[in-house]
Amino acid sequence: MNIFGFGQSAEIDIVLNDAETRKKAEHKSEDGKKDRFFLFYDGETVSGKVSVTLKYPGKRLEHNGIRIEFIGQIELYYDRGNHHEFVSLEKDLARPGELTQSQTFDFEFTHVEKPYESYTGQNVKLRYFLRATIGRRLSDISKELDLVIHTLSTYPELNSSIKMEVGIEDCLHIEFEYNKSKYHLKDVIVGKIYFSLVRVKIRHMEIDIVKRESSGTGPNVFHENDTIAKYEIMDGAPVRGESIPIRLFLAGYEMTPTMKDVNKKFSVRFYLNLVLIDEEERRYFKQQEIILWRKGDIIKKSMSHQAAIASQRFSDTCQSGELTEPDKYSEDE
Repeated sequence: MNIFGFGQSAEIDIVLNDAETRKKAEHKSEDGKKDRFFLFYDGETVSGKVSVTLKYPGKRLEHNGIRIEFIGQIELYYDRGNHHEFVSLEKDLARPGELTQSQTFDFEFTHVEKPYESYTGQNVKLRYFLRATIGRRLSDISKELDLVIHTLSTYPELNSSIKMEVGIEDCLHIEFEYNKSKYHLKDVIVGKIYFSLVRVKIRHMEIDIVKRESSGTGPNVFHENDTIAKYEIMDGAPVRGESIPIRLFLAGYEMTPTMKDVNKKFSVRFYLNLVLIDEEERRYFKQQEIILWRKGDIIKKSMSHQAAIASQRFSDTCQSGELTEPDKYSEDE
């Protein structure tokens, strides 16, 4: 109802210009449910239309202006009242006045910088969205449209392997090796475990992929560990000189790229955790950090204009061995 001028007398709809052809990506919400949202990359233009439909045809809608915003923000769950915006763009669609009939407004945010990947974690959420607002004297009318942002990256071909020796003096000596230290999200971890000394009765061995989320600043820093995958290497006692191969496919697990010090608010890191359990249920651990990144097609000759802008913007800040921006916006299937 719209009694004494209260209530919403219009509906807002946001439609992207390329809604029929733009790819969608699955993204998890706070409650664990998954939904599909329009997918964008850094440097891409976001454009579309805002439709304002009057609920009561023939009745005027007075307003203090109509605007559209593109917002990227971080929300820390322990401090929900504060939203930390790292991207905030705004365009006026109509000056203060009145609408006598339903109307559609075009908008365009050109080559928008989207520096971080969309993320929903245990203590933090990073989201991007469009928000259209009709300003009113008593209460605004607004509509939001969430978008998902993926950050595509490349690494130099030089990707050193991980070699380590661990053990307990005079009891257990293990050498393990992984083929790389940096993996894209659909990569395969290849390695081997070599037992050079076994005087402990090992009953079980596995490799876990552990995600460690750190959020907050100062005294309000929270650390959450989540075991993403468990890969059984061995069930039974090894013997001296035995070598066990490892081949772990990452594509079957839900993971994000590594995120380090995002806007000085949170980090997401991944670790390979080697776990050994002996017959007396004692557990032995050895942990090694790995870098995960989202792979894109690298095609220099067909480098898009928007990608070129994003690549140029980041070229001065990326060092050897660090993430660099892709040359074309498409994910490797």
